[in-house]
Amino acid sequence: MSQIDKASRRQKIKDRSRSSVQGSQAKPRLCVYRSLSQIYAQLIDDVNGKTLVAASTLSKENKGLQGSKSDRCRTIGKQIGEKALAAGITNVVFDRNGFRYHGRVKALADGAREAGLIF
Repeated sequence: MSQIDKASRRQKIKDRSRSSVQGSQAKPRLCVYRSLSQIYAQLIDDVNGKTLVAASTLSKENKGLQGSKSDRCRTIGKQIGEKALAAGITNVVFDRNGFRYHGRVKALADGAREAGLIF
């Protein structure tokens, strides 16, 4: 399977799931993007088109993260959960963004749940 086929397949899955996943101010969308070496997570209010909270492995406070990729993803999940709770957000809708709910995406979700997010 070529890289173009994989990208177009993920885009189709993403479009299909985004038709049913909608974030609001009260229950924002937890959007996850996974590249080969990094992971990014955002809480998005789709009604107003605003990013409420964000965390990634590239942010300044995470420059020195050690461990496997899954361990770093669990840490990012905990951070986004703590930032969300500090912003008064407890319930979210999980958007896996066309990626399988497995491995690093699952680790991030588990970390967010450990921090206290409900989805």
